[in-house]
Amino acid sequence: MLNKAVAVILCAIFFFSLAPGHALGNTPGVSAASAVLLDQSSGRLLFGKDANDKRPIASITKVMTAILAIESGKLNKTVRVSANAVRTEGSSIYLKPGEKIKLRDLIYGLMLRSGNDASLAIAEAVGKSEQGFVFLMNEKAKEIGMMDTHFTNPNGLENPDHYSTAYDMALLTRYAMQQPIFRKIVATRIYRAQATNRSAARVWGNKNKLLRLYKYTTGGKTGFTKAAGRTLISTATKGHMDLIAVTLNDGDDWRDHQSLFDWGFKTFTEVQVVRKGQLHANTAPFYQDRLYIKHSLSLPLAQDEKRSVEKKLILIHPKNQKGWQPPQPAGRLFLILDRKTLTSVPVYFQEKQKKKSGFWSIVQGVFGFLVSGGECGSV
Repeated sequence: MLNKAVAVILCAIFFFSLAPGHALGNTPGVSAASAVLLDQSSGRLLFGKDANDKRPIASITKVMTAILAIESGKLNKTVRVSANAVRTEGSSIYLKPGEKIKLRDLIYGLMLRSGNDASLAIAEAVGKSEQGFVFLMNEKAKEIGMMDTHFTNPNGLENPDHYSTAYDMALLTRYAMQQPIFRKIVATRIYRAQATNRSAARVWGNKNKLLRLYKYTTGGKTGFTKAAGRTLISTATKGHMDLIAVTLNDGDDWRDHQSLFDWGFKTFTEVQVVRKGQLHANTAPFYQDRLYIKHSLSLPLAQDEKRSVEKKLILIHPKNQKGWQPPQPAGRLFLILDRKTLTSVPVYFQEKQKKKSGFWSIVQGVFGFLVSGGECGSV
């Protein structure tokens, strides 16, 4: 059992690792009220304009609706559309009362055509009711770390208590893009939905014009209401870099997203800052030569940043009891730039050092850390 002091240290580490990182100056101007450019792999915030201001978000809400539907594992379930779903105002895929349609097709209609009727049909199928589904939406938001978000419906129709921020929506998109099915759906330009008992086969084109306007685009979601203005999420990949752009209340969003992506791809390159394998650090004897990192980490860095990244290691102080082992992970390695945390990686403990020294000598990073259980040490 961990004592109370150690538990507090762990919570602080988790929250700290979610904080936005350093944002570079000399960025392109955008007309959006709020905007974010985020590195998908590391979560580094590359650009932010009023990134944490709470605003109405319109139909980009449906990213949350889609990922919950996908994670339900019921893509092949046949959903019976209610009259309540059909009556939903706003954009529609023209479902009919009593229509039986696959959940998978509803998600495509939701994301490609922004069907509000599809959003409610999904909510009733996955959450048993709109209210039940909204509860799931808000619970998932907390899980992801969306600290300034609250949902009241699955589609983004106007409600004063339905809001988010550009940064939170970038976090949501980063989470969703880890799901292969979601990535496939948002990258689809044309989709043919199966015929149902009430409709012939439907053919939907994706409303996201960036899939045609910008060759590096990999997906996204559009939105609009009078209160929110134009909202847009988009993702793009060039080389080994995957970026996420979010704009809220932006009358020139197509152009702004392309400008942000072009600036990001030009300004930053992926640099490996942590190597997987054994971690050499000047630690307390209990941890000496017993720490390792499971996965290498690369960060997008501008040219003048590459020599400025600092590393700090925080470890849990081991209890001095025979046979006691620290929890996994045993701590975290923080990557810091200009006194701001960019991201962090877990550091693990191995009971016995592996003897394949030739292998470890190749993959290990060499760090000089000053660590005393629960204290920070830096390179």
